[in-house]
Amino acid sequence: SRWNRHAVTCQKAMNKTILLLASDPIIRKVICDALESQGYSVFAVGDIGLAADRIKEGTPDLLMVRHYVENISGHDAAMYLRGLCPGIPVLMVGGILDDDRLENRERLQGFEIFPKPFKAAELLDKVKEVLSGQRV
Repeated sequence: SRWNRHAVTCQKAMNKTILLLASDPIIRKVICDALESQGYSVFAVGDIGLAADRIKEGTPDLLMVRHYVENISGHDAAMYLRGLCPGIPVLMVGGILDDDRLENRERLQGFEIFPKPFKAAELLDKVKEVLSGQRV
């Protein structure tokens, strides 16, 4: 499969799979490298269509979305993708959700926000926290 060439599995991360949606290839690579260094299987894509295709092949353990993706907000992209796999934890990276986007808080259950700037170690801690279901 075209996805497996980017995947790395390892006992450290207990084979957790992360779908990363980020338009910027440099950001995608930096985040992907950090996650893979901890043993996560990462499927890094640059557009919402590829992300939707990947979800249709199998639901990841975590959806990470940059705050802005290919002419739409990361929030809108995450809402669409979450519609394909309800209940999946979502980590919005590099931004915050505007208050006007919080009209229906129930729909946002499971969304975590990780604003920038951040260090790789901080991001890895947040991913671990979200995947374990614990709030720090």
